[in-house]
Amino acid sequence: MTTVAAPLTPRNQVARLAAQIVTPLQQGYVADRSPDVAALARLRRGAGREAGQLPDLWSLIDTSPLHVPPDDAQPLNESELVRAEDALHVALTLWALHQQSRPSGMHQADRKDSRRGLGTAVRRLMKPGEIDEPLRKRLVRAGTAPDLTSLAQRLRDIVVLLRRADIPLDYALLAGQLYTWQWPGGADIVRREWGGSFHAWHDKDTKRPESAGSAAAGDDTTDTTDIDKDAS
Repeated sequence: MTTVAAPLTPRNQVARLAAQIVTPLQQGYVADRSPDVAALARLRRGAGREAGQLPDLWSLIDTSPLHVPPDDAQPLNESELVRAEDALHVALTLWALHQQSRPSGMHQADRKDSRRGLGTAVRRLMKPGEIDEPLRKRLVRAGTAPDLTSLAQRLRDIVVLLRRADIPLDYALLAGQLYTWQWPGGADIVRREWGGSFHAWHDKDTKRPESAGSAAAGDDTTDTTDIDKDAS
């Protein structure tokens, strides 16, 4: 008997498209290809801002596959499309901020043997065996944001800390979570996922940079120490 696979859910479509957009841009940025370096500079300007505020990014965040889904994906209605596009905007602009001036890819896929979810990333900022309360509260504060714009701004603060510490994140996973977060009851689901990955973290080989804790304790997450490839 032939088993027919279920169509991709909207969340999975968002996650897959995020990976498809980020992967070639990241490869180009790490290889110092000028068009990709310039693209990241444009994307960074959208971090923490609403999608509609920067029409310049529409050509970089191509959401057309969501409007004409492949055979293994279910068509999205108007409400699903709006939430999907907003989730992609937030995830991709945060990734561009995270990738700034980093020689290796800051988007890395979450796997069972190498966790890359948001909760895990925040936990890796802490000393092994210790809970840094200011850092934990940043994650909690992000999870209790009242709307997507506030959530994007709070995640931006966390991403700056992750960039300083060279801790990667799965931005495809995050994009899917941001899609889910926008629906009634979705924030509870995402908070549980973040909390679960925070407490399940285990990486004996990870060394925590000395600067991570002191940077996280304060409210100022503006990073002026790095000089990016693209000064714009």
